[in-house]
Amino acid sequence: LNVRDEEELLGHPIIGPSWEGFVIETLIRSSPRRTEAFFYRTARGAEIDLVLDLPNRERWVFQIKRGSAPSVPRGFHEACKDLEPTRRFLVYSGVERFQLPHDVEAIPLFDAADLVARVGSPTF
Repeated sequence: LNVRDEEELLGHPIIGPSWEGFVIETLIRSSPRRTEAFFYRTARGAEIDLVLDLPNRERWVFQIKRGSAPSVPRGFHEACKDLEPTRRFLVYSGVERFQLPHDVEAIPLFDAADLVARVGSPTF
């Protein structure tokens, strides 16, 4: 990529897809056994970056955005109408958890991974 320093890396177009891949791998790896993971996209372009069907029969959906002021695209909400998830998350590169409209929780990656990992634990 011919990236010379961190500043150049953070401005490079590859950073978004790289972050998304890292988040997806982390969340799948953190998931309890028997979790089914998939990507969802309609013919009209509504999509969800990661859907986890958890062994407790809950469906959690994740939109992934890099940045400190993330927003959820309209297509995410449209796809949620189809999938009817139990929980909706926006995983972003910030450090605070906060509520967004339409029952979406903005959450840092490592908080999301911890939450997913605890689904199969007796204390969940």
